[in-house]
Parts: sequence; C-alpha cells; structure tokens
Amino acid sequence: MSLERVLMLMAVCALMSGCHLLTKLTPDCHKRQDYQNALSVPPLKVPPGLDSPNTAGALAIPTVTDAPPPPGPKDTCYDIPPRYKPAPSNKAASG
Repeated sequence: MSLERVLMLMAVCALMSGCHLLTKLTPDCHKRQDYQNALSVPPLKVPPGLDSPNTAGALAIPTVTDAPPPPGPKDTCYDIPPRYKPAPSNKAASG
C-alpha cells in the first residue's frame, strides 16, 4: 500500500470518528436524560445487634410535586443550571 493511500485512509477514519464525537459534545436536552430515570430507595435497614450509622449529617431531599414544563423544540438548552435560592428559614417557629 502506498503512503498516500495510508494517509488518505487515516484522514477518512479521523473525519468519520469526528462526527460521532461532535454529537457527544452537544447532547440533545429535549430528550429524556439518564438522571431523570433515577429512583429513590428506602432508608437503610440495620440488622439487629449492629450499630446504626450516624445520620446527623444526612441530606434530606424533598419530594417534588410540580414538574416543570417540557422545553419546546425551539427552546435553547441550559449550559449551566439556574442558581438555587433556598427558601428563607422560619425564625419565628424556632423560638
């Protein structure tokens, strides 16, 4: 095989694999994402006779009842998720 054919074959292979790589760089946010299929699991059950883990620093994830509207076909995808602003704490109830 001549050197020109080897170089041409390498260039064609690089171009063909490049198209596949570009689709991974720009994912389609309008289709269901992998993280949206995640499920909650029940709390850990410790067998009798064993110490239970310290749950003082456990993160409580609230259940979400309202689903956001699906993005339209012309809507742009978020590059960065919107900033989370926690609700103000109820200081009157703590005293």
